[in-house]
Amino acid sequence: MAMNHGHGQKRFQRRKFCRFCADKVPFVDYKDLKGLRSYMTERGKILTRKMTGTCASHQRELTVAIQRARNIALLPFMER
Repeated sequence: MAMNHGHGQKRFQRRKFCRFCADKVPFVDYKDLKGLRSYMTERGKILTRKMTGTCASHQRELTVAIQRARNIALLPFMER
């Protein structure tokens, strides 16, 4: 009998949730740098919904907020 090595087995994984919906945040603020940095990689890329668990509408707001913060030089476009 061949070993399966975990492929095809259903494993329970905790469902990611939208932190903005849970906290009932009215809008994503571009001035909240500490909050925005948690949705970016250390290189400065915006993390995907799949990785953060953010809902679609808040992910769009988050992207706009990060872009605004970058444009007025609060956040870097890219870090070396």
